[in-house]
Amino acid sequence: MAKLPRLLKSKERDVLAPDRGPLLTPRFALALLLILGGIAWILYYYFGIRPNDGWPSSEGNEAGGPAFFQDLEGKNYLIGFIALFLGLAVSAHPKTPLGQGRGVVVGMLGCFIIGLIWICVFYIFLTGNNPKEIAVMTDLGQKNLFVGIGFMAVGFTFATRWE
Repeated sequence: MAKLPRLLKSKERDVLAPDRGPLLTPRFALALLLILGGIAWILYYYFGIRPNDGWPSSEGNEAGGPAFFQDLEGKNYLIGFIALFLGLAVSAHPKTPLGQGRGVVVGMLGCFIIGLIWICVFYIFLTGNNPKEIAVMTDLGQKNLFVGIGFMAVGFTFATRWE
């Protein structure tokens, strides 16, 4: 029987090692709920609530959906992104898979790169003489900078867990 390389046998690197505890902890379940809930909130507002400009149907330009969501208007994006960032920050805890070993590096670099790409896409496509129409980003306008910096801030929460 061939011996496994030392790298594969290391408990520090093996997420499924029995000593590391369960994969789905209540904290990680909460983090997933916040992340998915934030994304769902943003998508529901964008596609279901806000006044559309003729897409997907050109019949009406009025807002739809529950009055509660309509009254919040653009604050729906704030609620969704706060839930998303809070879920990512909670997932940086050592009792979650993203808060241990390589998960920290993946979470940190992932958040840094997403934030950088978000800001670059905003500057390249949404500013200047001929701005493009990009879902969610067009509605946010200059607030896209806060979203990009928010992703980078969450990346720093992962960086504090890096050993």
